[in-house]
Amino acid sequence: MQLATLKPKLSIVEQISEVSDSPIFNYALAEQDFKRFLTFENLDEEVRLQPGLVKDFEAAIANAIESAYANSKLAETEMASIFLQRILYRLNRLNLFWYDDLRNYQNERSTYFQLIRDRLESSWQSWEMTQLNLEIDLERIEKLDKAEVKSVLKQRAVRDLNPSLSASKLYLREDLTLTGYRLLLAIASLDGLVEASRLSRILGGSSNEIQATLTRVLLEEYGNGRLGRKHSTFFAQMMAELGLNTDPEAYLDIVPWEVLASINHNFLLTERKRYFLRYNGGLTYFEIAGPTIYTDYLLAAKRLELSQTAMGYWELHIREDERHGQWMLTDVALPLADKYPEQAWELILGYDQEKFMGDRAGEAVLKLIRSVDSQNSRLDLKL
Repeated sequence: MQLATLKPKLSIVEQISEVSDSPIFNYALAEQDFKRFLTFENLDEEVRLQPGLVKDFEAAIANAIESAYANSKLAETEMASIFLQRILYRLNRLNLFWYDDLRNYQNERSTYFQLIRDRLESSWQSWEMTQLNLEIDLERIEKLDKAEVKSVLKQRAVRDLNPSLSASKLYLREDLTLTGYRLLLAIASLDGLVEASRLSRILGGSSNEIQATLTRVLLEEYGNGRLGRKHSTFFAQMMAELGLNTDPEAYLDIVPWEVLASINHNFLLTERKRYFLRYNGGLTYFEIAGPTIYTDYLLAAKRLELSQTAMGYWELHIREDERHGQWMLTDVALPLADKYPEQAWELILGYDQEKFMGDRAGEAVLKLIRSVDSQNSRLDLKL
């Protein structure tokens, strides 16, 4: 089975046909309209002169927001979330340069797109905070003083550096199939092939030790300017070894909305400097937890007897993220708590939310992988 033909769920069009024939539910057509808007020579002027041009698109957004964040039926929520996160992702990616047709960026500062982005983010982020508050006591965290924040961050780091072996971790280590491994790489490639790009968005400004540490992390992720040592190059080599398409976004259509949400969340935090502490709290978790997550993938690859090239990225990350995690805690997060004692609690908010959203995305990916592995097992039985 070719990976390009795998469908993690029904396609958006197929899902729509099961719910309604009404245009308001046709998210696939709305997304196609949005793609056309991206290429307009002057989108804002077109919308001003022809407001009906975006009528169906905005109706789809309104319906999706209601369906995704108002306790609708599960199937409707899934469809709506995929649509909303895909639109938001396509808007956010305009903040990065992809070495493609320059005309793709002619509406990157569109006021209409900014209104759409704000509308999507405000409803989604409000919902996300509600979900997070079900897991942690945000009111208590807000009341922590600087010393308490630093203590909590250190405790979180110890916990997440060596977590217990969960059922999910054991599945990855002991039961993941080659098909599942390839699917894992395909989904992860949406981020892995442009790794650390969002980190670059927070480095500008005045110089200090915190900025220097963040720059050092970025430089290592970027191979200190050598393409052959850049982490994304190692990721592409893993994919090529397993016959996967190494073009960025080649597998966008199979990425679960939970993964897109994590990516979009990081776009939001890096593009809003007011969220600087939240982002760095989240990055601290990401770098601390990385080695244990990558160890699961590495052990799976070794069990599958894959080549060094097909697993080299994990070994590189395990080595470097052990160092990066320590840097982020001692040289970024803790100094930021000292510098911003009144807002220091936002570091914990960012840390905990990154973990919550990352765990949710991981569960969605594993659910998909288990489904595909199960389908393959049934096919084997029939053969």
